[in-house]
Order: sequence, then structure tokens, then C-alpha cells
Amino acid sequence: MARLCSAAFQGYPMTDLFPPFQPGDEPRRRRFKPVPIRVLLPNLVTLLSLCAGLTAMRLAIEGDDKLDKAVYAILIAAVLDGLDGRLARLLKGTSRFGAELDSLADFVSFGVAPAFILYTYGLKDIASFGWVVALLFAMACALRLARFNVMIDDPNRPEWKKNFFVGIPAPAGALAALLPVYLHLLGLARPPGFAFVEACYALFVALMMVSQIPTYAGKTLGARVPREWVVPMLLVLALFIFMIVVHTFIMLTVLTIVYLALIPLGVSRYRARERADRHLPPPAPAESAAAEPSL
Repeated sequence: MARLCSAAFQGYPMTDLFPPFQPGDEPRRRRFKPVPIRVLLPNLVTLLSLCAGLTAMRLAIEGDDKLDKAVYAILIAAVLDGLDGRLARLLKGTSRFGAELDSLADFVSFGVAPAFILYTYGLKDIASFGWVVALLFAMACALRLARFNVMIDDPNRPEWKKNFFVGIPAPAGALAALLPVYLHLLGLARPPGFAFVEACYALFVALMMVSQIPTYAGKTLGARVPREWVVPMLLVLALFIFMIVVHTFIMLTVLTIVYLALIPLGVSRYRARERADRHLPPPAPAESAAAEPSL
């Protein structure tokens, strides 16, 4: 038996069969990489925007007496949506995870929630057609956000096009679609059959969101403010916030009408910039050759 064992283990060093063991050599558990606070804060703002959109749906269910609070919730979601991206860029906490989370939150807050509010407010009066309109509005918002996510990854997109959206952005579309609700909250009576007009208007806003019509984004507007304009701009901004807080539905009505009326101006500026870009001279051969990576 001893000969068999020695023959079986012949050629195998004892160190391979019984490796040396030290008390501190046990494998450590894999730990997740810590996430910086500067990355978490923008995502937290995005989640608050999502909560505001879901809260708007709950308030819309509870009856017409809380319809104004549902609109406030959508407005808060739009403000938070404008803050999360700027906060991420300010803190240098942008991430792919944050971008995807922002799109999902936008779909709920500016696609599902406004469609739900419009249906519970007036579209339910035309039964199945009203529900189809609500579904089309939510789907248009989803398609618009999907297209936006694809376009921001385009490396060949000119820098000046970042100042323009393709179609109405989701937050602006949500606030614009609620125009009939603003008029109702201002005390205007709804004539019989007005639900069909509201349905057509909601379809118009949905088509504008998925359209190829360029709308001015103004992302670089106010990036540099002349020193002499700082105080007047602060006063105007304070007055604007005061009017939004005190006369919310009047301001939302006016802003919606002005925004829709200024879309042709944004289209003309886009076309002019496109024509100017088309007539720019091509880059010199030396510059293009220098820009190519070496093999």
C-alpha cells in the first residue's frame, strides 16, 4: 500500500499538494467601488423629479379640487429636471447611469403623468378616443426621449446644433399640453364638446415633440453676462419667480402661448445658421491630415 501511494504521488512536490498557509492570506470579499457624493447628488434630484411626476398622477386621481396641485407637481418636476443636468456638469458628476435615469424619469413625469392628468380632467368625456389620445401623447414622449439619447452620442454633430432641440423637448411639451387645464383653473367655462378640441390640441403637441422642427434651446444663453446687466437681470429673474409663484396659471398660460408662437423664429434662426455652415470653406488638407490619427 505504501508503494502504491508513493507511486501515485511521485513527481508532485509536497508544496503543490499542501500549499503553505498564512493567517492573513484568506481571499478578501469583493467590495463595490465607492461612489462619490458629486455623482449621487444629481441622481437624487432626478429621483425627486420622478417623485413629483408620480405625485401629480395621485393628485389627479383624487378629484378636480386637487387639479391645481397636480399642475404644481408637474411644474416642480420640470424645475428639478432643469437642475439635475446643470448640477451634474457643475460638480463634474455626469455619468451614463445618470443620463439613463434622467430619461426614465422624464418619461414618467412628462409623458405618463401629463397624459394621465389630461385624461382624468377632460379626455375621459370622449371615452375610448380620449384614452387613445392619452396613449399617443405618452408614446410620443417616449419616442422623443429615445431619439434625444441617440442624437447626443453623434460625434459628427456640429457644436452650434447644441443650441437647438429637434422637436419640442419633453418638459416643455408636458407644460404646453396642460394649457386647457390652466384655462380651466383660471375659471374659464368649458363649452359642450370642448373635449374634442382638447384632444386635437394634445395630438398637436405630441406631433411637435416627435417632429423634426428645430426649437431654440438657449443652452449657451447667459453663459457670459456683461457686468452692467447683472443687476437688471437679477431683478427681472426675481420678478419672474414672484409672478410664477403668485399668478402661476396666468404665467403658465402666457408662457405657453409665447413659446408656441416663437417656434417659427427658432426655425428661421436654425435655417440661417445651417445655410451659413453649408457655405463655410472646407478645411485645408494639411489641417485634415494633422487631425488624422497616426497608424
